[in-house]
Amino acid sequence: MMTKVQVPEENTRPLNPAQQQAARPGKHRKPMTAPKTQTGKRPNKKKIIITVLMVVVVLAIVAVAAFFIKQLIESKYYFCSKSVKFIPLEKACDGKEDCSGAEDESACVTKFGANSTFPLRLMTTRNVLQIFRPEENTWKSVCADSFTQQHAETACQQLGYSVKPTFSTVQVGILPTNLKMSLCMVGSSKPQTFQSTVSDLKLCSQGTVVTLTCSAECGLTRNQDRIVGGQDAVIENWPWQVSLQSISQHTCGGSLVSPHWVVTAAHCFNGEGKKAVIRWKVVSGNTYLGSAGASSVDKIIVHKDYTSGRNDYDIAMIRLQSPITVGESRRPVCLPPQDLGLKGGDNVVVTGWGHLTEKGNLSPKLQKAQMPLIDTAQCSSPTVYGSSVTPRMICAGYLTGGVDACQGDSGGPLVYSYGRWMLVGVVSWGLGCARQDRPGVYTNMDQMLDWVHSVMKEYQ
Repeated sequence: MMTKVQVPEENTRPLNPAQQQAARPGKHRKPMTAPKTQTGKRPNKKKIIITVLMVVVVLAIVAVAAFFIKQLIESKYYFCSKSVKFIPLEKACDGKEDCSGAEDESACVTKFGANSTFPLRLMTTRNVLQIFRPEENTWKSVCADSFTQQHAETACQQLGYSVKPTFSTVQVGILPTNLKMSLCMVGSSKPQTFQSTVSDLKLCSQGTVVTLTCSAECGLTRNQDRIVGGQDAVIENWPWQVSLQSISQHTCGGSLVSPHWVVTAAHCFNGEGKKAVIRWKVVSGNTYLGSAGASSVDKIIVHKDYTSGRNDYDIAMIRLQSPITVGESRRPVCLPPQDLGLKGGDNVVVTGWGHLTEKGNLSPKLQKAQMPLIDTAQCSSPTVYGSSVTPRMICAGYLTGGVDACQGDSGGPLVYSYGRWMLVGVVSWGLGCARQDRPGVYTNMDQMLDWVHSVMKEYQ
């Protein structure tokens, strides 16, 4: 039998019912809206620029600080890379091994002497090409017979500088006796060395010999006087002039003679600590004295016969680690031919940043001075310099004084113009600056050409 069970009703009333409030007139609930979706905000350009500038400034400060720290360290110490240690700079190149493997004694000023006569030379203002025949101990002019552009390039490469070399011919009959007495010609095959295919002749079938120009760009300036009594100059007019700096301090001048080579004075490397190559830089292309545009030095070679006591053979050459880029403010000066024929009274020009007065200060701006050569017999007279003047020296200036090179000009160029500017001397020595009867004395490049060409060939 079924019975009906009564189920209690579900209680839906809350235990704590909220008090109901009557709606107030005029009050309306705000309609619900969907939340706004965030669109991508554009970055604040101003903040980005400021941030970038701050980063650049910080990096610049760090770079400048690192540069000066490096300069400071290099001015005091030499770093031994193999043994990873620093030694005082004065201990580098002092003849004692302070680094592992004698590293500190390897990158030093080198002495070099030519063991034999350099086999090629250019003679007189005509640039007549000659070859030395050692078996006869004779120089012979090269006939134009069979001479080609390839021969010109080979010869100029041996001479150390070849940029668009050109050659021409000159009639044998109009040459001085010493240039037309001994003759030779080259073979038609491509020579390894210029003199390898030479044969002797009694006369040239065409009656002409070769004149050679090894560089189309040396000795040119934009326009065609520490110099005491000099004038302001600009580097574009003397683009071969360089500043030789030891630990960023101007010490000597020098002359670019090729994109890789600088000629200067041997006495620039006298003194303790000056024989380490690492301490030297070559600064080119500047009218005002500074350190911008510095080139690192690979080798420094001084003449082996140089002695500081006599100032004889006062010449050195610097090989740059990287060649300079030739342009309006950087350009080699021409090396002169031998027997250029200069005489007393010929006008020459000296340039540099040396002292403006004896015991004065360096000039901040390049200076130039035009002055005459002084006859060697007069310069070596007892009233001037006497026997101190050797064949490796020439003198220039005024015996009355007033115009002269001075301290800081050492190693710089003395140039002469014959169509192009040629390096005829290197600032060497003198008693005081611009004194009466004490003119400037310069290394005679005419006597040093054989050594210069030998250095460039040996260390090319």
